[in-house]
Amino acid sequence: MSIHAGFTCPNRDGHKGVGGCTFCTNESFSPNARTSTILPIREQIRRGKNFLRSRYGAEKFIVYFQAFSNTYADVLTLKSRYEEALDDEDVIGLSIGTRPDCISDEVLGLINSYTDIYHVWIEYGLQSIHNRTLERINRCHTYQEFEDTVYKTKALGGINVCAHVILGLPGEDHSDMMDTARRITSLGIDGIKLHHLYVARNTALEKEFRLGKVKTMAMEEYVSIASDFLENLSPDITVQRLVGDTHGDSLVSPIWPVSKAEVIRSITGELRRRNSFQGAQIAT
Repeated sequence: MSIHAGFTCPNRDGHKGVGGCTFCTNESFSPNARTSTILPIREQIRRGKNFLRSRYGAEKFIVYFQAFSNTYADVLTLKSRYEEALDDEDVIGLSIGTRPDCISDEVLGLINSYTDIYHVWIEYGLQSIHNRTLERINRCHTYQEFEDTVYKTKALGGINVCAHVILGLPGEDHSDMMDTARRITSLGIDGIKLHHLYVARNTALEKEFRLGKVKTMAMEEYVSIASDFLENLSPDITVQRLVGDTHGDSLVSPIWPVSKAEVIRSITGELRRRNSFQGAQIAT
């Protein structure tokens, strides 16, 4: 279940930058970020449990610290918020979304300390391995920072690492995106969240889109590219997401006349049509 733990981001508060990434408005993808009032973590979990139980019959839960950068605070603050989530008897793990430049050895030690009992993931926002792209979308970190942080995290032995990647970023071609898949494979990460570039309202990317400086993909194009990406991705990497979506009326482009589930079915169908599979282009 997704929660908002009240953190911000160094790319918003002036520590690294201001305004955030060009594509980012947390309100578009994190429902808990759509309100100015942040509920206590325990209350968010209570509501999340009720919803997930009624909709999916879920019994145990991983709490997803989603909005903004969820390691961007002092260790005592982080410990308090993580353990407030873990205090619920039905919570069996944490998934902590953050940036690769928001991690210290002390924070990693704290998070790793939970792995003896709980299932723990850290999700690092990468988006692309290409520094020119990261600069173009105002990430304010480099690929090398991501790589160094992944190796440091994996060295602890207990934390699962997930990378977040966007396909169709400004200035990237097919080769660039396949390079990202192959490089991620070489790092030995455990999971990936993948989605297409979309334009949300009230973002810097929307301004560029309105000026004709940014294009988004048709669904058919994304299905083809995502399938290619999967063919270049290790089959040992768990795919946690294949397509992104937005909440409310925040989406500007692309407007696809199908559900998220239908996009996923189209990708799996394309791989079947090719008689292919995840890792097909790297299998030996």
